[in-house]
Amino acid sequence: MKLSEAEQARISEIIGKMSVEEKVSQLVHTSPAVDHVGIDEYNWWNEGLHGVARAGLATVFPQAIALAATFDEELVHEVADAISDEARAKYNGASASGNRGQYRGLTYWTPNINIFRDPRWGRGQETYGEDPFLTSRIGLAFMKGLQGNNPERLKLAACAKHFAVHSGPEALRHTFDAVCSLKDLHETYLPAFKALVDAGVESVMGAYNRTLGEPCCGSALLLKDILRGRWKFQGHVVSDCWAIRDFHEFHKVTRNAVESAALALNMGCDLNCGCTYPVLVEAFRLGLVSMETIDTSLRRLLETRFRLGMFDESGSGPWDKLGPEMVHSDSHVALSRKAAEKSIVLLKNDKNILPLDDSARKILLIGPGAANAHTLLANYHGLSPRLVTILEGIADKTGRMDRVTVDYHPGVGMYDKNRNNGWTIGMAEAADLVIAVFGLDNQIEGEEGDAIASVSKGDRDSIELPEWQLDYLKAIRSRGTPVVLVLTGGSPISVPEDIADAILFAWYPGEQGGAAVADILFGDVVPSGKLPVTFPVSTEQLPPYDSYDMAGRTYRYMKADPLYPFGFGLSYTRFEFGDLSLSAREIRAGGSLSVAVPVKNTGSRDAEEVVQLYISKKNAAPEDPLFSLRGFVRVSVPAGGEAEASFDLDDSAFAVVDAAGNTVPGLGEWIITVADAAPSESGVRKGAVPPVRGEVSFR
Repeated sequence: MKLSEAEQARISEIIGKMSVEEKVSQLVHTSPAVDHVGIDEYNWWNEGLHGVARAGLATVFPQAIALAATFDEELVHEVADAISDEARAKYNGASASGNRGQYRGLTYWTPNINIFRDPRWGRGQETYGEDPFLTSRIGLAFMKGLQGNNPERLKLAACAKHFAVHSGPEALRHTFDAVCSLKDLHETYLPAFKALVDAGVESVMGAYNRTLGEPCCGSALLLKDILRGRWKFQGHVVSDCWAIRDFHEFHKVTRNAVESAALALNMGCDLNCGCTYPVLVEAFRLGLVSMETIDTSLRRLLETRFRLGMFDESGSGPWDKLGPEMVHSDSHVALSRKAAEKSIVLLKNDKNILPLDDSARKILLIGPGAANAHTLLANYHGLSPRLVTILEGIADKTGRMDRVTVDYHPGVGMYDKNRNNGWTIGMAEAADLVIAVFGLDNQIEGEEGDAIASVSKGDRDSIELPEWQLDYLKAIRSRGTPVVLVLTGGSPISVPEDIADAILFAWYPGEQGGAAVADILFGDVVPSGKLPVTFPVSTEQLPPYDSYDMAGRTYRYMKADPLYPFGFGLSYTRFEFGDLSLSAREIRAGGSLSVAVPVKNTGSRDAEEVVQLYISKKNAAPEDPLFSLRGFVRVSVPAGGEAEASFDLDDSAFAVVDAAGNTVPGLGEWIITVADAAPSESGVRKGAVPPVRGEVSFR
């Protein structure tokens, strides 16, 4: 989004009238007013991961990983558009009252498009999963919903973070050097960032860690060579909070704050979230940074503020009339419920025990997640007066079923193994059905210092269900009553497959999560969510957590069969794929290919299916991906009806990355697989729908 010549001239005039001290003051996230040039006070730090966060009342949507599980770009865009409405409304009200403090601005430090390479990472819940293509598509939809489609003004400024190669361990993030091959860097860790940069994301946030020896917020490779050089990024770069201080305190790549600030600014980090950049005045006087470099960063930041309309006449902007009626509106609450419903994944359903009907007259609802609001909120959340827990959702759903009685007990603690009401296990024998709500909450997994019950600073040491929860579930299971297990959390949880008759994965489903879970359980909604991450069988299947080598990780490089594959999710109906149709059997540079597959619903319920397209190269090199997602589409198919899933692939879909990190044409033979879950190298399938395949040559 280019500014007019007049606006650029005004920026030049503003910069020309400022002292070096005033200029430097604007390069910190807490930017003071500079009255004589018309700059208002501004705090750049705002959060909107799944709703406006930390600013009071807001609609709490499902966590990012749950939004990815919808595999629904239009829905994600709609959610982000709602978030940006609420953010603009809050900004308008705050500005009118003179409140220019933190979390009341228009620069939102979201989305998190890091790759969820290891399920032990506590912040994986903030991402869109393990796949670069899915992350790119969902990230783009979210970014565009935040920034809007006005050709002259941004609705909000989105931020792609954390650049780059960042996914734990949380305990080491201030000291860690993420070492990866150039192939993995460009094949896995960077594609989503490039997609958002190409689409016009306004800002990029550097990561805490080092990557290939350089601190990310001061990296010549990442910031100068790749971001500004190859990708021609025109927006501004912001550091993660107090990450520049880490240069000298923890990474030991500089000797003091002056050198750290100079390194970051010279490499192209424009804005310091933290308190290090004020020493740039001293760095300038010592000759470590030039006035031209300071002016360049200041210009980028002022350009963002101009694009947001901060220098326009009050009331003249396209969103200046949005008011408090937008915040937590009925339509936004309904949208949160819809998103939660589409995100929930049905992992198991033996003998079609779900959906429930009133034949289960006595239900025992048990588990530490049932009445736990923390299982709804995740991290970086706003405040809602309508948090619907799973207990409340089920109580509301069954309250008008005269033949059904529900009893509830927590049974065992979520994160305190000493809290265990063992006598409640016997209650299962008197029930017709047990609904067990177990798993994780935001006190167990999350960011460093935020997840207070984590012994690993927000990470998990193992992906198995906590031992005391599993022991309790086994005891319940031993009583012989059918069990429906509802798991909450933001990352894969390994459980024995025979632990329950049916398993739902609900993620952190937002403020309407309990209502959404009840809708699924009792059949008002047919489940259609899909896993955006692989669920390994056990922790033993995982490579070392501190290794950033992609070998053995994610469905693209993992040769062992998982517990549940990427893209997996069952339905209450049955689908079939017809023969795959290809527009051509050969594709060349600059060419394209259309793929179509009929989708039949042979069951008795109208439903949606997420149809996924994967490619795999014949005779691929051992270090190449086994499979790569290249398309997905939600199709709505009435009971007994048929719809078509279609995909358009250009030549870039068949590109490969060589050892030097260069993208080159993938010459040779390719297999195209359309399926309801990722294929496996062994051929073992857990998907409900047999896949269909075709072959194409790239010449």
